[in-house]
Amino acid sequence: MSDSYDALVVGAGPAGLSAAIEMAGLGARVLVVDEHSRPGGQLFKQIHQFFGSHSHKAGIRGFAIGEELLSEATRLGVEVWLNSVVWGIFDKTAAILRNNSSQLSVKAAKIILATGATENSLTFPGSTLPGVMGAGALQTLINIHRVSPGKRVVMLGSGNVGLIVSYQLLQAGLEVAAIVEARPQIGGYGVHAAKLRRAGVPIIVGATIQQALGQDHVHSVELVRLDQDQRPLAGSEWILNADTVGMAAGLTPLAELAWTCGCAFVFSPVLGGHLPLHDSNMETSVDGLYVAGDIAGVEEASTAMEEGRLAGIAAAEALGFSDQKTAAAQKEAVRARMETLRSGPFGAARRLAKTEIFKQREGSAG
Repeated sequence: MSDSYDALVVGAGPAGLSAAIEMAGLGARVLVVDEHSRPGGQLFKQIHQFFGSHSHKAGIRGFAIGEELLSEATRLGVEVWLNSVVWGIFDKTAAILRNNSSQLSVKAAKIILATGATENSLTFPGSTLPGVMGAGALQTLINIHRVSPGKRVVMLGSGNVGLIVSYQLLQAGLEVAAIVEARPQIGGYGVHAAKLRRAGVPIIVGATIQQALGQDHVHSVELVRLDQDQRPLAGSEWILNADTVGMAAGLTPLAELAWTCGCAFVFSPVLGGHLPLHDSNMETSVDGLYVAGDIAGVEEASTAMEEGRLAGIAAAEALGFSDQKTAAAQKEAVRARMETLRSGPFGAARRLAKTEIFKQREGSAG
């Protein structure tokens, strides 16, 4: 079976849905494909309110933003295939396994990869014990499935993910014994850390997990202080009782499809590792192939939505659904909003990293 669309969007998270909405709103026929059983990506795990400006959904909870995007995409006639995996893209034709049975091929004039990112994991003695899992897995259990992963949790990592998920664990009735951070300072926003401290959660910096202890399940963890070179300090170990360990060790762009398409790549530690080289329109080195969201560099959900909008506007313009003047104004407005998102102390490094990527892409195109 084969079908043809103006655009194929791989990934139904905030970036993918935003891209689809922009294109469908201009009259393009758009298909969104996602491997999960429900669309929305990470938004449906996020019960906390976004903050910032009104244009960035300040005061609205993540799952409600997801519902808004789904409603808008449906209203505009975006077609969504769930439980479907794009396992290969060959000359603008995507090979798709749908519902674990049907092998389909879909042609699209433009393809937008919004595949997101995957959690990083850390290894230490006992890290394979039941009870040790990624922070995203903890969030899925409590916010999606309403299942308690344990009673007393140690969170490794104090970035925004570690801080936010820790607070949500408290809301779910679990005890957070401690948040442990290897660096000498907290990695996430102060507002998140302050909420946890007010709730009595200790945030221990300059330390890490030496090992998780237990036979068939975690029953405690051994922590150790680190010196200025991040090496364990002998004799500084101590034991903390816990039956669950969460790892919030950052994210890595999910870029396998971009690799197989032959995209040029760049390495950016600030943005999560290897990611497809792309220009300021989110187009990669492969003509007609765009990226948006965490695959283009790990940032916040608000930035992912803006990148999705930018990719959608640019792809629609390239297909003739929008004139150059109108598209230029729309893209400029999106870029201005992204500049605002990247203006704070956490965003400045990402803004510089993105600027370097754009320069490299322009240089390679020249």
